Amino acid sequence: MSSDASPDVTALAVNVTVPEALRWTDTRRGEEFTLTTLNVRLLPDGSLAAKAYGRPTAGGRGAYVSFRVPDRPKLAALVAAAADRAGALWAAHRGLG
Repeated sequence: MSSDASPDVTALAVNVTVPEALRWTDTRRGEEFTLTTLNVRLLPDGSLAAKAYGRPTAGGRGAYVSFRVPDRPKLAALVAAAADRAGALWAAHRGLG
């Protein structure tokens, strides 16, 4: 890559385990899923976006499906804390922290 070219970064992402007490269920196509993971993305404009992922509650080897993250204060706090933690890890990795 030439020194005058800047990479076009479209997002930075971190995966976060949802603590047991904050997990919830949602339904898609008649099947219930337990949401256990968040994917938090830092977008180019500095805002955060998050999706929740889970597997069928009934178990088995069903698909890992994405859902909207509900607007709940404790989940919003988890998203913010995850972004802060990821930023601190990145800063330490780069020798900035």
